[in-house]
Amino acid sequence: MVTAENPKLYSPKHILNLLKKEKNSLLALSLFESASRHPNFSHSQLVFHHILRRLVTPKLVVHVGRIVDLIRTHNCKCSEDVALTVIKAYSKNSMPDKALDVFKRMREIFGCEPGIRSYNSLLNAFIQSAQWDRAESFFSYFETAGISPNLQTYNILIKISCRKKLYNKAKGLLDWMWQSNFKPDVYSYNTIISGLAQSGKVLNALEVFDEMFEKGLEPDVMCYNILIDGFFRTGDSTKANEIWERLLEGSSVYPNVITYNVLINGFCKCRKFNECLEVWNRMKKNERSPDLFSYSTLINGLSESGNFDGACMVYREMIESGLAPDVVTYNVMLNGFFRAGKVKETLDLWKTMGKEDCRNVVSYNIFIKGLFDNGKVDEAISIWELLPTENLLSDSTTYGILVHGLCKNGYLNKALQVVREAENRGENIDIYAYSSLIDGLCREGQLNEALRLFNQMDEKGFRLNPHVCNTLIIGLIRSSKLEDAIYFFKDMVNKCCIPNIITYNTLLKGLCKGQRFSEAYEIVKQMLEKGLKPDMITYSLLMDGLCQERKIDSARNLWAQVVDKGLNPDVVMHNILIHGLCSMSKVEEAVHVYSEMGRCNCAASLVTYNTLMEGFYKDKDCESASIIWAIIFKNGLKPDIISYNIVLKGLCSLGRLSDAIGFFDKALINGITPTVITWNILVRAVIQNGPCM
Repeated sequence: MVTAENPKLYSPKHILNLLKKEKNSLLALSLFESASRHPNFSHSQLVFHHILRRLVTPKLVVHVGRIVDLIRTHNCKCSEDVALTVIKAYSKNSMPDKALDVFKRMREIFGCEPGIRSYNSLLNAFIQSAQWDRAESFFSYFETAGISPNLQTYNILIKISCRKKLYNKAKGLLDWMWQSNFKPDVYSYNTIISGLAQSGKVLNALEVFDEMFEKGLEPDVMCYNILIDGFFRTGDSTKANEIWERLLEGSSVYPNVITYNVLINGFCKCRKFNECLEVWNRMKKNERSPDLFSYSTLINGLSESGNFDGACMVYREMIESGLAPDVVTYNVMLNGFFRAGKVKETLDLWKTMGKEDCRNVVSYNIFIKGLFDNGKVDEAISIWELLPTENLLSDSTTYGILVHGLCKNGYLNKALQVVREAENRGENIDIYAYSSLIDGLCREGQLNEALRLFNQMDEKGFRLNPHVCNTLIIGLIRSSKLEDAIYFFKDMVNKCCIPNIITYNTLLKGLCKGQRFSEAYEIVKQMLEKGLKPDMITYSLLMDGLCQERKIDSARNLWAQVVDKGLNPDVVMHNILIHGLCSMSKVEEAVHVYSEMGRCNCAASLVTYNTLMEGFYKDKDCESASIIWAIIFKNGLKPDIISYNIVLKGLCSLGRLSDAIGFFDKALINGITPTVITWNILVRAVIQNGPCM
């Protein structure tokens, strides 16, 4: 214990040893200040430097100024290294003005003159705060002050250009450095490669990377990590794997934990889970200890792939390795349990997280969403109401999940109440919550309230997106208010909301359903003029319209256009064309279209077979219809009431009433519930043909 009776304990050497032993920086600061107040304590550069190095974190940097004042007050001569620590602490925490003040007063405070390292540190402080003009102005001052820039200076200038996204300028400076005998180092190249990769210019980054070999520089593992991550970010897992192979085969550097984490994370996001596991196994084989990020990423990836048993195995392995889960890991497991439908295990984990005091607002968001997805509405609301008890506030994501879950489960009034109360409290409600509410109102037929809410969003300055507008258009069309939907569509641009392909398809469907085909074709023309490419839904809707207009040749021409564009017609489009051909008594052509489905790997659906059967019965070809019926069972499909109605109607139209009655009995035995249409078919047949004997 430090006492006044033992002056030797206040020697700088002894205090420095005590400070080094204290792992908690705040307690170390308290110990230093306690010693500083004692008359026997003699201040030294080593003690000041040690404590300053421990105060660079955002939470502790506020104490740096007090230590600097002590240095000045006690006239403790310090080297430039101590001043650099102070400048770098302020730089790291985006406090350039304080860094500048220390720089200007270095002689007064520390008794030393600023050298090139101090100049570079202040230059970097301006960059860290994105104060480009001040940085460039300060660099101009170098010459006035008689300071010659060194390699570190030019590396900082490269960083300025990269932060401003002036990559050509950065590369030009790199080239100039080679010409001026300022040999760039790996850091110079890393800065440019990182800037290009983060901006999505990964191929340009690769060119700069390859130049390093030409210039006789060996990239470090960070270079490889940046490139691998860059290619994964663009979705190019093949190229990312190529860089990984180059690291393994032709490099004198070795992968580190960050390399493996980048690979695991990248492969998971590209949904290449087998490759992810290969990297994981290699990591363990090479005795690279996974960290929390490694485990959390792999657990999340396995959960997303549906391999939750594997995720649990990795989680247990993490626990056995001695690593304690953090809130991120717990959240990943929580999400995984819900995805796997393991509600009981989720509840157990939630309790464990509570005992470990390891919940954040993301935990609550995941848990509330999972409860809603499992229909546990009351429990979800109860959990939401617990947020304030843990000193947590609902964020915009919380409200989005809450409102969406309530609307989806039929609690529209409760959702409205939640939003109104949150608005009154001035809390943040985002566009997802409002769009969910609008969708719920539209589904309940409360269009006026939905439109009022939409206009309210517009007035509040929300940037309206097509999803919200599409929801309203669907609601209007569903309520047979096609004219209002068209007017709303035309007004979207005035509200700075550009219609997307879904918007056009939604309106196209409404127009075709209303048999307003000329207007539908005009909408498609507008869509093409806007540069939007029709998708399979667009083509299907157009083909359906043409078939309804009995323009079967035009429908076939459209089909040919779809194929020529390299698109593969799906089962919906096949069914539309088959139905169109059958309605025109072109059953043989319909059968040909059906036979082509197998060649393009498009499996026929029950709708396909129902349509063909109906076509054959209309053509009075009972034998072919019976063959289709047999194929339904052969292909593992189960006839529905529509299938039975088609057969009943077909048999009755051919005067085979007794066969129809027998068939009807089979339907009842098979658990098929007759509809009004079923009874109408049979009653009409009896009236026309008389009861069967």
